[in-house]
Amino acid sequence: MAVDSSTPRTAEPPQWQSPIGVRPRLVAASALMLFLELALIRWTGSNVVHLSYFSNFVLLGSFLGIGIGILRAGKAKRLPYYSPIMLGLLVLVIAWKPVTVNRSGDSVIYFTSLDTTGPPVWVILPIIFVAAAVVLAGPAELVGRCFTELPRLTAYRYDLIGSLSGIVAFTLLSFLGAPPIWWGLLVTIGFLALMIPGKKATAAALSGALVATPLLVMLGVLLHESTRPENSWSPYYKVQTSSSTYEGTPLLTINVNGVPHQQAIPAAQRLQWEPQYGLPYERAAKKNPENVLIIGAGSGTDVAVALRNGAKHVDAVEIDPRLRDIGREQHPDHPYQDPRVTSHIDDGRAFLSRTDKKYDLILLALPDSLTLVNGASSLRLESYLFTEQAFKSAQEHLAPGGAFAMYNYYRETWLIDRLASTAQQAFGHKPCVDKVGDDLQQAVVTVGLTPADQACDAEWAGASTTTPPPATDNRPFLYLFTDRIPSLYLITIALILIAGLIGVGIAGGGSSYRRMRPYADLFLLGAGFMLLETKSITGFALLFGTTWVVNAIVFAGVLVAVLAAVEVTRRFKTPPLKTMYVVLFGGLLLSWVFPDSWLLGMPLGLRAVVAVVIAFLPIFAANVIFAKRFTDTADGTASFGANLLGALLGGCLEYAALLIGFDGLILIAALLYIGAFLLRPKALAGVGS
Repeated sequence: MAVDSSTPRTAEPPQWQSPIGVRPRLVAASALMLFLELALIRWTGSNVVHLSYFSNFVLLGSFLGIGIGILRAGKAKRLPYYSPIMLGLLVLVIAWKPVTVNRSGDSVIYFTSLDTTGPPVWVILPIIFVAAAVVLAGPAELVGRCFTELPRLTAYRYDLIGSLSGIVAFTLLSFLGAPPIWWGLLVTIGFLALMIPGKKATAAALSGALVATPLLVMLGVLLHESTRPENSWSPYYKVQTSSSTYEGTPLLTINVNGVPHQQAIPAAQRLQWEPQYGLPYERAAKKNPENVLIIGAGSGTDVAVALRNGAKHVDAVEIDPRLRDIGREQHPDHPYQDPRVTSHIDDGRAFLSRTDKKYDLILLALPDSLTLVNGASSLRLESYLFTEQAFKSAQEHLAPGGAFAMYNYYRETWLIDRLASTAQQAFGHKPCVDKVGDDLQQAVVTVGLTPADQACDAEWAGASTTTPPPATDNRPFLYLFTDRIPSLYLITIALILIAGLIGVGIAGGGSSYRRMRPYADLFLLGAGFMLLETKSITGFALLFGTTWVVNAIVFAGVLVAVLAAVEVTRRFKTPPLKTMYVVLFGGLLLSWVFPDSWLLGMPLGLRAVVAVVIAFLPIFAANVIFAKRFTDTADGTASFGANLLGALLGGCLEYAALLIGFDGLILIAALLYIGAFLLRPKALAGVGS
């Protein structure tokens, strides 16, 4: 049986005394840390539109803060009061100066308003990055202090249990549609429980005041936001609704995360004001379609248009339950109450992969999500809808004489041509392309199952020499014009890494790098693990949908795999490090040989089993390696901090997927693990557990 032979350091100094035992304190601090990270990502993204396109900006700032907090834990003499103070200030600043709209750059398209309010991107993003690091450093200090009091793997075990608890709590609140005041209350309770010393009444009162004052400010802001009647919360967005009339017609406007998203308008007026919404029914040769599939059904206007055009039955697929519910309750036409309509809360691509039904018309109805999948730097909720493979899947679900169509405000001619080219590649013939307007470049692309199943007004001219090739499941970046990483991202990555280098140096007083130098292999293990986690998230999003449920399950599954690795290392004799590296590289090779596209053709149950094995085998092996190595480290906080800061590097390396695709991340992870293998201490190279 394996033995966790590492010994804890000296007991905590008097300033850190707590009435809570070390194990429950570690679980609570770890839960607070992960819950706070998820809450910051959700709340800041809902009020600063720039973060709709840089969702891992807060994540990377959090990793930096967690790494710094762990490094500080061994020598910090006071409670980390700076954390709740910075949290209160951050919430106050964002509430005072929210950024509600943004569109910038010529390499990446943002489907938002052309105007911007609030601080510019170069001001607000650095503020959020630094603030996230400072906020997360506090709970990390509390976690790190527990690591100095417990054997290595025992501490890591309870840290993982706490992290899982944080994920479960946030997932439950997302399921319930809880507004951010509930997130704030849980965070406040966590800070107060962990940061009020238990022995001296005076110290407890002073500590309570320092912690509670900024948190009360935060709660006041969140309460105001949560109780405004126009606000509600879905698992993806802050949703704001407003009612008005135009020329006697009732309008329900829906904004998400501060950006105009859609309007619930009677179908008759929609077709009168914007007749292009009826173009798919005109271009499709088959009239009065028997079965229609609408992906991105939203509040229901597209469904109402389909019914008005003679659809006998409509399957309305919408990923966001709140948007569907608003349409069900408030749409003037009440399309979701129509017996001809069946609504589905699901990812559109996943719905297609699970149904055998054939449709006369399949519509992609303005599915621009304005948000990224948590944990994946460049994957949007709708990314897998616009790939060549997705269009082929739609083709396979068309009945004889059927057609496939999409429409949106594309703004760029090259994007319209790219989509039309993708349809041509998937269906084998040119589609119909109808462009409407000048500035916004709204377009309707319609392609029949055969050329005879479409009736174009004029033939599409075809792709130009500058039209980007179709997006693919491996590189599903529809809105990326070039085949290079945009300079905006490169500058951002460089600034993040520079901030990380400076932050670690300042926080450690010059000793941080010296302390972490023996643990370079653990640093690379952290970077490689981050890439494996990203690959798992994107892979499961393709196989089972980009829904928040799938995302939460994958996050939890990764932590369960890590916890399993720790338990196996604690309880059983495990092979030497060399052998575990062989298992790790074998798992990476398995992921490379059998990519996600190969799994898509499997039945759902078998697909799930094979996907879990392929995704979690290398994660399990990598964490057995980490657990074995971590057990033997002389400085637990420095080694754990090095591993967490490695995750910051891994988060930056995720952007390489823009260039080489998500499958290419496996190769980068393999290189990182080769480096970790070569840098491992030679004295431990062949030691078993």
